[in-house]
Amino acid sequence: MMKKLISVLLAAVLALSLAACQRPQAQPLPTGSEPAQTEPSQTEPSQTEPPATGEAPTMENAFQFTRETFPRLDGSTSMVPLAEAVASVLLGEDRESVTDLCQFNRTTQSFRNLAMGECDLLLAGEPNAAVFTEMEEQGFAYEIETIAMDGLVFLVNENNPVDSLTTDQIRDIYTGKITNWSQVGGSDAEIIPFQRNEGAGSQALMKKLVMGDTPLADPPEEYMASSMGELMSVVKSYDNSANAIGYSVYYYANDMQMAQGLKLLKVDGVEPSRETIRSGEYPHRNAYYCVIPASAGEDSPNRILFDWLMSEDGQKLIDLEGYVAAGK
Repeated sequence: MMKKLISVLLAAVLALSLAACQRPQAQPLPTGSEPAQTEPSQTEPSQTEPPATGEAPTMENAFQFTRETFPRLDGSTSMVPLAEAVASVLLGEDRESVTDLCQFNRTTQSFRNLAMGECDLLLAGEPNAAVFTEMEEQGFAYEIETIAMDGLVFLVNENNPVDSLTTDQIRDIYTGKITNWSQVGGSDAEIIPFQRNEGAGSQALMKKLVMGDTPLADPPEEYMASSMGELMSVVKSYDNSANAIGYSVYYYANDMQMAQGLKLLKVDGVEPSRETIRSGEYPHRNAYYCVIPASAGEDSPNRILFDWLMSEDGQKLIDLEGYVAAGK
């Protein structure tokens, strides 16, 4: 019911904003450079009143998206709900019917797909840093903007007595310096630290935000999860114990309800939440980006959508969907 209401509300603001929106002057990053993170808004978005009638307003005098003109989307798994909301509002279809337009190929591969012309617009988190070098070598120019913020979170089985770790403790666990839960206030049991595969967005974030110049220990093959869903599953039930630990992003774990049976740990004493991510209190925040080819024309569908997602109304949709809007 809430998703349907959101679609009705956003159809109203979309009709107005697409008709009158002035395109912001987004500057492309130098090709090959890593995108800068944008500080999120410090205030909550205003509440939108529902239309006076129960009918979704028409979009007269605005760009009319159809299935034929709708940009080919790609990106991170955790951005699929936003993509579905956008497609639902723009096309006037229910969310279930637009899932075929939101089959994402995960973070790093989606950037490669954009460079190869296999998609038109990305909704994605941080890719493996090597992908920026690849795009530079290909001579592919792109425009990238931060549209939302998230947090890298750490998860254990809900029966694990440990509730909080410091960043230093997490780093030591993933280098093999700390190997037993008793070393961090838990039970006398071996720590089973799961990692993601090299191309995963959460793996890129782990290296950037937590490990820095310290290399991750090479995990046994069985400690490597190829998807966030697989990581959640194995951390929850590995060897019928509560000894495993893993990492993901807050939206996927919490809002997509993938962390049932798991506990999100406090990091440096701060509990991950929308509020602590928005305020910057949570220590390991990451950006979500919207990316298009720099060659996209002024009136091209992917440029129109790119601009709208950074507008006030686009940011309202992002917040309504449970993400932390960047507040542009």
